[in-house]
Amino acid sequence: MPHANNFSRGFLVKLVLVGVIDAIGVFGLLTAISQQSWGIAGFLALALVVTNYVYFSKRALPAKYLLPGLVFLLVYVIYTACYTGYVAFTNYGDGHNSTKDDAIEQILAQNEQRVEGSEAYPLTVVQQDGELGFAIVRDGEAVVGTAEQPLEPVEGATVDGGKVTAVPGWDVLGFADVAQQQAEVVALRVPVSDEAADGSIRTQDASTGYVYESILEYDPVADTMTNTQTGVVYTPNDHGSFVAEDGTALTPGWKVTVGFENFTKAFDDPRLRGPFVEIFVWTFVFAFFSVLLSFALGLFLAVVFNDPRVRARRLLRALLILPYAVPAFLSAIVWKGLLNSSFGWINQVLLGGADIGWLTDPTLAKLSVLGVNLWLGFPYMFIVCTGALQSIPTDVLESARMDGAGAWRTHRSIILPLLMVSVAPLLVASFAFNFNNFQLIYMLTGGGPNFVGTPIIIGHTDILISMVYSVAFESGLKQYGFASALSILIFLIVGVISWLGFRRARRLEEL
Repeated sequence: MPHANNFSRGFLVKLVLVGVIDAIGVFGLLTAISQQSWGIAGFLALALVVTNYVYFSKRALPAKYLLPGLVFLLVYVIYTACYTGYVAFTNYGDGHNSTKDDAIEQILAQNEQRVEGSEAYPLTVVQQDGELGFAIVRDGEAVVGTAEQPLEPVEGATVDGGKVTAVPGWDVLGFADVAQQQAEVVALRVPVSDEAADGSIRTQDASTGYVYESILEYDPVADTMTNTQTGVVYTPNDHGSFVAEDGTALTPGWKVTVGFENFTKAFDDPRLRGPFVEIFVWTFVFAFFSVLLSFALGLFLAVVFNDPRVRARRLLRALLILPYAVPAFLSAIVWKGLLNSSFGWINQVLLGGADIGWLTDPTLAKLSVLGVNLWLGFPYMFIVCTGALQSIPTDVLESARMDGAGAWRTHRSIILPLLMVSVAPLLVASFAFNFNNFQLIYMLTGGGPNFVGTPIIIGHTDILISMVYSVAFESGLKQYGFASALSILIFLIVGVISWLGFRRARRLEEL
């Protein structure tokens, strides 16, 4: 009986948990279908079927433990990597983030002007579920619309003096409410109909609306945009934009495939070629010396404090680990203040008021980054080397001494080779980590001092990963395709170096 009760209770818990997962999955499935995201919808449907089979089948016991990890692997690793690869071959970014149909609609909407002599409509600003709309009387009938929904007749509306005063299901905004949302009301355009060429209703004073029509006309047969005032014709190009003969482009554009253009962009643009090469080389230098210096210092301290003749070893070891206990981003911020050229403690107190640009001079900034990273990294290497030293069998060291080996010979020929067997994989991992050490660069220097004349905001201390961030988010025009191409480049470099490093580490184990 107790066994049966435990079984029933466990089954009910499983039923509830799977039911919650099913509810969330079905909600996501319906949302994906409504947005016509068929790939996501198919994945969710398959995931729901597999989940229910695995957790209610007695034959799939191993899968019960593997399934959550596999799902997260597919979503957060494989899908992300594949989508990044896809984006790298497109012009996806600001001004090119949707389809051609959406771009045409936006271009027509952004180039609207008031139709001369058009009727002035007494206008009422309404709101429903936080969405603003306009209500007017057209052809003797009350109509309501929003930015997403064209004007449509509404039943039961109250009209007084040619102006809508009440609409069922909508809140009529008074003067105070309109004043609080003045910018949104003025920017709002409500399409007259489903045809973008028919224009929209807009207002400047929230009381009178006018018909606005685009000065551009789209010809679907010729696939061109024509300015009805100047006669200039814009034709689509290979980069997802309507362009005139003089090179003037209409915005926004649309997302298209550009091949390997993003991968060669850093070398084709003369304004970017030199800084990119410098950042590329500096990334390797930064990662290599970060590992070398922190390992050398950590190993030296580990050897020193591994000697039983050193007094208060436990206390000193604990003090040396303190920099590792403080979050790295906090340490970087503190060091940024200490190294400030105007009021930093190092210049003002330690150097007696010197004016040294630790973070503003390109060379000193790089040295400062390496120095701060040494402060952050040596405690980890100290811990690793201490553990590796203590794991070396004492009888091996005693045999070396009996054979007449001195201290230096013992360290060089016995301790260091045995130490590298344990530490070499960690050095490879540390190199990969520092190759992508975005946190330190962003918090300490922000990549600066910046290069002059580059089309994107990048600096002398930027590494490839911080350059990717700048391209994607901080350079005004977001270029996700270019950033994705750089991300793939980083992935390949780190992958090759890690493979070579671990291969070398296996050879050490054989020795």
